[in-house]
Amino acid sequence: MQYMLLIYAADDAGPKPGTPEFEQVMKGYYEFTSEVQNAGAFVAGQPLQGTNTASTVRVRNGKSEITDGPFAETREVLGGYYLIDVDNLDDALEWAAKIPTSGYGSIEVRPIMELPS
Repeated sequence: MQYMLLIYAADDAGPKPGTPEFEQVMKGYYEFTSEVQNAGAFVAGQPLQGTNTASTVRVRNGKSEITDGPFAETREVLGGYYLIDVDNLDDALEWAAKIPTSGYGSIEVRPIMELPS
């Protein structure tokens, strides 16, 4: 079964780019990605650019309304994702706990809805 691991953290949480601590987090991501790939569970995954690059589209009464920024104003923002294929939710939760950002952010785990062909 496929699960989406959505990586959230506040923009000001965690180490800052250019610091040794940030390099350690990035190393952790490279190691995690290699581990999930080697286990055969990796389907896809990418980091996202900052929320300052986001646009939100809403269609109301047939007219598109486009605003800058993410959909919801929250402290934690979506920073990236992994799509994995594992046997069950427990396995997905174990992988989520290994994502470096889980130490200062949160990882939302959601099963992918399987639609009939």
